[in-house]
Amino acid sequence: MSARLLAFLLLLPVQAVAQGFAGLGTTADGFTNPVRGTALEFPADHGAHPSYRIEWWYLTANMTGPDNITYGLQWTLFRSALAPEDGQGWDTPQLWMGHAAITTPDAHYVAERLARGGVGQAGVEVSPFRAWIDDWIMQGPNLDQLKVTASGTDFAFDMGLRAQGPLVLHGQGGYSVKSAAGQASYYYSQPFFDLSGTLTLPEGDVAVTGQAWLDREWSSQPLAEDQQGWDWFSLSFDSGDKLMGFVLRGSSNFTAGTWITATGQTTALPDGAFTAAPLGWHGVAGRDVPIIWQVTLPERNLDVVVSAMNPDAWMTTSVPYWEGPVTVTGSHSGIGYLEMTGYEND
Repeated sequence: MSARLLAFLLLLPVQAVAQGFAGLGTTADGFTNPVRGTALEFPADHGAHPSYRIEWWYLTANMTGPDNITYGLQWTLFRSALAPEDGQGWDTPQLWMGHAAITTPDAHYVAERLARGGVGQAGVEVSPFRAWIDDWIMQGPNLDQLKVTASGTDFAFDMGLRAQGPLVLHGQGGYSVKSAAGQASYYYSQPFFDLSGTLTLPEGDVAVTGQAWLDREWSSQPLAEDQQGWDWFSLSFDSGDKLMGFVLRGSSNFTAGTWITATGQTTALPDGAFTAAPLGWHGVAGRDVPIIWQVTLPERNLDVVVSAMNPDAWMTTSVPYWEGPVTVTGSHSGIGYLEMTGYEND
């Protein structure tokens, strides 16, 4: 979701940084902006959209090993454009960034890759599907069946994914509003992946199985000027139902989300329907971040506590943020992922 934009801070013009978090509230002169009522087209929209300023392919997963230890995984490819065109070779204005991570109850392993588009170092192909940066690859015959690999200095993973449900369009047919002023993105997900594969950790290989959630989003000016950061939740309940919800923090908070039934039917949640309030904080990387939340959705009788599996799941990337697996207890039980940005150093 729009919460995925933080990685582009270093890729945007310096003068843009003051307007909205990571400069994402700046006007996007010359770039294409999302238009309400535009129908998403597949498989074409699984690919890149060079005329938009920002875009990502973002996978998170909750997994369990044979010893019943729980793990989290992240694989992300970001695209950022300095100009609304594709270009050739080193002259292309398309910039790419990759993030990969494994979270255990006791450790958090992180790696980052940077690339220039147009020279084969990174990109996305639609049919068959392939997204890559260097030797980190997400590929398969289509988006329903994928293999995902990545590695860092002290970890690696090799995962197979199979979709067990339909794609989910957020907002109004994939048009997702992000502020009261009307900033928006195109946003859809595949939240129904079954996953299995191998984690390689300092202590050895671990065979894991679990569930994964892929987010796809692109825009050019998704945030309002005063929005300082966000808290994004993807929750999978034991019932099979799911919830995506986010809070964009500004002079007045803006919320939105999607309720997803076990069979893939969706209900868009307007501003204010979904709430998330911090219950507990944790010091990490010189700042305090909320790692226990009360999440409510009265229309679904949902009142849950969302707790970080590892409170130290800090992404030590070019632009740092918190991202990690969570557990869900209360009126509904389950698992999920939480991303938090815009929390300043003390």
